[in-house]
Amino acid sequence: MPTFDGALRLSADGPLPPDEAWARFTEPRHWPGWSPQIRDVDYPHDVVRPGTSGRVTGVGGLVVLFRVDAVDHDTRTWSWSVRSGPVRLALDHGVDAVAGGSRAWVVVRALWPVALGYAPLARLALGRLVRA
Repeated sequence: MPTFDGALRLSADGPLPPDEAWARFTEPRHWPGWSPQIRDVDYPHDVVRPGTSGRVTGVGGLVVLFRVDAVDHDTRTWSWSVRSGPVRLALDHGVDAVAGGSRAWVVVRALWPVALGYAPLARLALGRLVRA
């Protein structure tokens, strides 16, 4: 497991009902529709499952391998570990109900330069996730 020196929490609120936002978050076929850095997802299941792996192809053909570490549908939270070459991140995700819609959030655990570099993309993606 990599050594992380930082944890960064980001969130976005939007009008999408929490159950719909949760489905977009946990059904990999939806990821390219709201996450601008994802072009394609290769994953064997319709919904993320703990202990399973897959890969994401991003902008410029960047390949990111991932493993789903935990999923809790009742609390609408899930975690995964991602890597591309020497770069490693651990991401905890969730969806909360808020007045008028939902809040999607992520906690990014990585070396500070990686976490801070990823933050603008994550913030943009979260905002798109919760839009109706």
